[in-house]
Amino acid sequence: MTYRGNVLQGRHGWLRLTPAYSLSVVNSIIEHSSVNSTDFVLDPFCGTGTTPLTCALAGIPSHAVDINPFLTWFADVKLSVFTENEIHAFVKLGQSIVCELEKMKLDEYAWVPDLFQIDKWWNKATLTVLANLFQRITLTKDSNIKNLLKIAFCRTMIHCAHVSFGHQSMSFKKKNDDLFDSLGDEQEGIASHFFESVKVMAEKTVDQNPTAEAKVFPGDSRFLSQSLPRNDYSLVITSPPYPNRMSYIRELRPYMYWMGFLSDGRSAGELDWQAIGGTWGCATSMLNSWNPTEVIMSQFPQFHKMLHEIEREQPTLSCYIHKYFCDMKLHLGELKKVLKRGGKCFYIVGNSKFYDTLVSVEEYFACLFKEEGSSDVAIEILRKRSSKKELFEYIVSAKWK
Repeated sequence: MTYRGNVLQGRHGWLRLTPAYSLSVVNSIIEHSSVNSTDFVLDPFCGTGTTPLTCALAGIPSHAVDINPFLTWFADVKLSVFTENEIHAFVKLGQSIVCELEKMKLDEYAWVPDLFQIDKWWNKATLTVLANLFQRITLTKDSNIKNLLKIAFCRTMIHCAHVSFGHQSMSFKKKNDDLFDSLGDEQEGIASHFFESVKVMAEKTVDQNPTAEAKVFPGDSRFLSQSLPRNDYSLVITSPPYPNRMSYIRELRPYMYWMGFLSDGRSAGELDWQAIGGTWGCATSMLNSWNPTEVIMSQFPQFHKMLHEIEREQPTLSCYIHKYFCDMKLHLGELKKVLKRGGKCFYIVGNSKFYDTLVSVEEYFACLFKEEGSSDVAIEILRKRSSKKELFEYIVSAKWK
């Protein structure tokens, strides 16, 4: 039911990222909605591309949108068609790079990203080896193969980092939990993991080539009509960010800095501010000057009661939740412009709890759908989450009249 179910599913398991959700959920919705190749599916919160890839493998055309440039790039690579010759060349070049890395004299001045407190992520020896590995990858001329090598690098880079994924997101380990004892071991160990990643990625890649149109567009889900080339999508399957103050930018930073999508902390905070539900860096301070332009869910007093209860404890947090749902209202207003009449929507959402106040996200989404003129609005419990006892994931479904 979660991204953990994707780990052994070929391209779906290329990277362990929290913005992913289970392909089994997408498959279940497709099956019960009687979707076929004449439908066109939309995912307005693409993340790692779970929905478009699942649809593409089932022969169902799909488009997706995401505001994060790294996720857009990553999903595009997952949705690419690769020939057997390209995968063979990918494995062969990966093996060649490993042989070079194990024997080469390391350049201690090789480029590393300007990630704040980078020493919290990797010790100096590890960073030197990673920098030389990445430098060699950038020399690759074929863009398709280079993209695959970069993802294999991402797998290795995060494997060597002082981070733990025991939490729903990510936390730092103690610095003395080093994987290798010496620089020589470091070179050999990182090279070995990199080639293992290459082999894992190569397996089943050709078998999972899309059999239908699948494309990701960069854009803001609050302005979908400006990003998408069509206005007749018949089905929406998506999982938007949850209003739980968990910033995807925080977890994605190492990938985004190494791949060149971020260069400084300010740009990270500004991107999180543009994304819905972000609170990283300067995004939090910007909340203090935000004011709603309209009253939302005016016929649903529970929503405003919830905001007031949280405001008594933390005004900025109340503002954060308020803005989240204002942004979602804008998004659903835009969604109407690109869905055909009778189009169905399935939103996987999770509720939240702050202090002693429950944020009933599923009920608020259902209310917003009704305010926008949807019919057949329904809420279904998907699963119990592993944290607080009150927290669940739901599927909120609706149909445009």
